[in-house]
Amino acid sequence: MADSRKARAAETEAALKAAAQRVFDRVGYLNAKITDITAEAGRAAGSFYNHFGSKEALLESLLADMIEASDRAVAADTAHDPDFGKREAIRWHVAQYWRFFQDNRTLILALGQAAQVDRQFADRLAKLLEPDLQHLAGHLAGVSDRPAATALAISALWQQFAHAKLVQRHPATGDLTDDEAIDLLTDLTDRGVNGG
Repeated sequence: MADSRKARAAETEAALKAAAQRVFDRVGYLNAKITDITAEAGRAAGSFYNHFGSKEALLESLLADMIEASDRAVAADTAHDPDFGKREAIRWHVAQYWRFFQDNRTLILALGQAAQVDRQFADRLAKLLEPDLQHLAGHLAGVSDRPAATALAISALWQQFAHAKLVQRHPATGDLTDDEAIDLLTDLTDRGVNGG
């Protein structure tokens, strides 16, 4: 009986998370109400608080799931090369990030919206993302005197360009294919860290 309760609770949590992503995609994070999420999930409004203390807590849980899935995918890929002295290694990382942004666009936008209006959430988000930033900095240790600052600059470049191309559909990016966009970011990153 306890196992069936746990299974139902896990099913409800998963349904709430999936529903939240659909609601965020439709109306944005800031306009989404908890009752919108529970209705979308086909659950009672009170069920939300059995799993999450707030909409921000739900968003943090979605972020943790997203990071875990991304880490598993990267670990399973044998082409991963951490040497940013090589253009091919940089391109692999840019391509991984591009796919990550495409696959998680709704959640990335929701995180940005939440961080803009809630300073405490922005601080928590920065702490949650710090290990990934440090991981990138580790790849830059051999090619940069300031790997942490360089990692921050590179990640900002990649995110802003992906946002301009994949979300805003900025006219300057309109005719670029995904591969061309990845190559452009790769070339900018490679020149920035390796010169030439």
